[in-house]
Amino acid sequence: MPDTPPPGTPAVRRRAVLAAATAAAVPVLTAAAVTPASAAPPSATAASGTPAAAAARGKRPRALPGGGDLGPNVLVFDPSTPDIQARLDAVFRQQESAQFGTGRYALLFRPGTYHGLNAQLGFYTSIAGLGLSPDDTTINGDVTVDAGWFGGNATQNFWRSAENLALVPASGTNRWAVAQAAPFRRMHVHGGLDLAPSGYGWASGGYIADSRIEGQVGPYSQQQWYTRDSAIGSWLNGVWNMVFSGVEGAPAQSFPAPPYTTLDTTPVSREKPFLYVDGRGGFRVFLPAKRTGARGVTWGKGTPRGSSLPLSRFYVARPGVSAATLNQALAQGLHLLLTPGVYHLDRPVRVNRAGTVVLGLGYATLIPDNGVTALKVADVDGVRLAGFLVDAGPVNSRTLLEIGPPGARRDHSADPTTVQDVFVRIGGAGAGRATTSMVVNNRHTIVDHTWVWRADHGEGVGWETNRADYGVVVNGDDVLATGLFVEHFNKYDVQWNGQRGRTIFFQNEKAYDAPDQAAIQNGPVKGYAAYKVDAGVTTHEGWGLGSYCFYNVDPTIVQHHGFAAPDVPGVKFHDLLVVSLGGQGQYEHVINDLGAPTSGTSTVPSTVVSYP
Repeated sequence: MPDTPPPGTPAVRRRAVLAAATAAAVPVLTAAAVTPASAAPPSATAASGTPAAAAARGKRPRALPGGGDLGPNVLVFDPSTPDIQARLDAVFRQQESAQFGTGRYALLFRPGTYHGLNAQLGFYTSIAGLGLSPDDTTINGDVTVDAGWFGGNATQNFWRSAENLALVPASGTNRWAVAQAAPFRRMHVHGGLDLAPSGYGWASGGYIADSRIEGQVGPYSQQQWYTRDSAIGSWLNGVWNMVFSGVEGAPAQSFPAPPYTTLDTTPVSREKPFLYVDGRGGFRVFLPAKRTGARGVTWGKGTPRGSSLPLSRFYVARPGVSAATLNQALAQGLHLLLTPGVYHLDRPVRVNRAGTVVLGLGYATLIPDNGVTALKVADVDGVRLAGFLVDAGPVNSRTLLEIGPPGARRDHSADPTTVQDVFVRIGGAGAGRATTSMVVNNRHTIVDHTWVWRADHGEGVGWETNRADYGVVVNGDDVLATGLFVEHFNKYDVQWNGQRGRTIFFQNEKAYDAPDQAAIQNGPVKGYAAYKVDAGVTTHEGWGLGSYCFYNVDPTIVQHHGFAAPDVPGVKFHDLLVVSLGGQGQYEHVINDLGAPTSGTSTVPSTVVSYP
């Protein structure tokens, strides 16, 4: 193992302001360069059947079709497809450094064996197999994320994903050097997995679920990581915060030295829906079943537990479609499949029917215009939201994503809402504002891997320019978060008001750009906690939570604590840490008045193993 310097020093940990790379800055892929997916013979376009068009004709809207073409940015390969590597390389050249561009791509591989490929993934690129099991689609080669575009620094390798593939790495080890919003799901690696860039520079990820890595997982410089319901050969090291739940082969509990937080099982989980092809070659969406006390992968022993839907039950949305049309499709009883691209919404998308699936491909992005909320879910059972990005618009939205209406009270324990790989961004790609990013009102909701980010670099960034006071607000009871990443909000990053909430793994940075101490003053308290449990909560529990500060505008700022919670027997935390990155600001305590202060420029965590 090479020596790796402690990550987090100012020169390299800070995410520097980058010029936004747009799709116009690189060659745009044309129809001649790629093969678009077609799930069925092309159906009539939805435009003529939109509510607005019908109103103009004085008629009721025409029924919208289900199924149809997946569009030019979904590339579907089979083992006989010529020049696969060239097509993968063309997408990568366009997306490698397009951090705030508009390009979106899904690379889908039909079952079979593929030889000699190296699929390098850039921004807003998803790669996935189309079998019911990862082992149905084998790549003898690699699915690679590295950091050459950013000088060997992987802390900005956001927004890309790999799912449902078996890999036989060319060198024996696959490289997946990512930061936030880059899930590695339902993967089978016949070898090792390296989570650091090739030069072992800084890295700030990450998330693995429902995966089997036969060899060693080497985090090296990764600062934090969460692995859920998986199986690994071994785990090499830890930097600050490595969390495991339901992982066969996970290292034993040992926080803070080494910094491993290990739960034998995950209390409740339900894997993300995924696209696959049936025996006749048609597309379907598989809906994995809920598990309690989960451990290990869901696949590998016959057909996985769950149900499936044909693509004809989905409205296949394309960029440019209106929110009114999406709502009409939902009202008809269709589910939504959002193909890759950017969708502007002039009103909320309303999910009112139990069991509705909204599945995005290739980081499909919803932008609410004129201050609306992008998506609202009713107080109903079994909604599944997965695989899309909500990007705030320039007019302030009160909320961006609402899971349940205010005051929701129904019991959804048998069939909860799941929010998986749904990411929220305020600023970065341009001016954006929101008072609260994500509100969870429905009981028993499972938030499984989200990154809710007020941008610290890019376009439209500044203490008031991309103002966003609250990241995630949880009002519903019995909510479970597995893999919660929330960063840089002007006030509370997470505010938890519901009873019996649980969080397994939390990663946070306080807002870099606070202009002075007064700007973050919270009454008599110095700063807003990264994670606050309301004073009226009597039962709450969290495992493996970390908060970091990097007050680079005013390094003299003092944050009283990273975590705030009532001092009652039912509120419990395990394995907490706070870190001052290079001494840019300091914490006085970890949780409430407990825990030693950070000090100096050493970037060494202050920890609390158990609270109270």
